[in-house]
Amino acid sequence: MITTHEPENYNCPICKLVEGSDKDSKTKLSDIVYQDSLVTAFVSAFTTGKNPGHIVIVPNSHFENLYTLPEKYGTGIFIATQEIAKAIKKTFDCEGITIRQNNEPVGDQHTFHYHQHIYPRYTNDDFNVQHPDTKILLEE
Repeated sequence: MITTHEPENYNCPICKLVEGSDKDSKTKLSDIVYQDSLVTAFVSAFTTGKNPGHIVIVPNSHFENLYTLPEKYGTGIFIATQEIAKAIKKTFDCEGITIRQNNEPVGDQHTFHYHQHIYPRYTNDDFNVQHPDTKILLEE
């Protein structure tokens, strides 16, 4: 059963950004690096340890999570993700890329608009141990 986790009358910060407003947002319109009719990508307002330059990609319409995301948006996200990953690799001279997408609060989703993270990766960057969910798995 698929349930919604967004609060009643959810005021989605991602929808505001996609619609052209960065008022009351840590992400600014100038952070947008890609936008087409289906998706928008922007530099994350949150740097993760030794992995600056991480990008967030979102559908331009509001869908809470992977379960409700229509195929055409998923395809658009994949195509844009591939191009952005190539650009990150070239720009940051990174050794790899990690793609991360979270669903529902237990899955570590904090903003209830589908979003996917694209991280540049480096040898010994300690990326996985920075994330509580992964750290628990590594300690077991």
